[in-house]
Amino acid sequence: MSAAAIYLVLDMENELVHPNGAAAKGPFGSQVKERDIVARTRTALAKARDAGLKIGYVRVGFSPDYRECPPASPIFSAARANGMFKLGTWASEIHADIAPRSGDFDIVKHRVSPWYGTSLEPILRANGIGRIYCSGISTNAVVQACVREGHDRDYEMIIIEDCCCAMSAEEHAASIAGLKRFAVEITTSAEVTFR
Repeated sequence: MSAAAIYLVLDMENELVHPNGAAAKGPFGSQVKERDIVARTRTALAKARDAGLKIGYVRVGFSPDYRECPPASPIFSAARANGMFKLGTWASEIHADIAPRSGDFDIVKHRVSPWYGTSLEPILRANGIGRIYCSGISTNAVVQACVREGHDRDYEMIIIEDCCCAMSAEEHAASIAGLKRFAVEITTSAEVTFR
């Protein structure tokens, strides 16, 4: 694989990380605030942009009629019932503090994995990318799926750990511990060196 790199920002959409989002009142909201996820992601993004990396934003989203939403999914069953992750709404947009810029990639997914049924792999191949830096929420869902499958597709996976969270500190820590076997590096927003 080529050494060209991309930073994938995973599921940092208003629904999950904004104080007015649906998740703000629950465990995600507490962890996002406690771990200062948005500000740390902003720091990592600035460093990645300064290094000239391509940036990709992965977000979960469904058409207004939820035609792509799996009806039997335990994780997405509440989306349709509660009007969550609807494309074209504020809720499915990336948080304004880390908003995409012209030339960034917008990768919409309809499942947990950023690989399944998305434009991710064609984007990586078209740009000769072999190294993927990633962070986002939740650690035990999209980050796990991104890193494990990226590893199996022969990409070098780097996790920016302090820009990730789960519903609890324990879930996050367990997820990171489990990913150590699949990532070439686990780093932080302060220590990451994009190359």
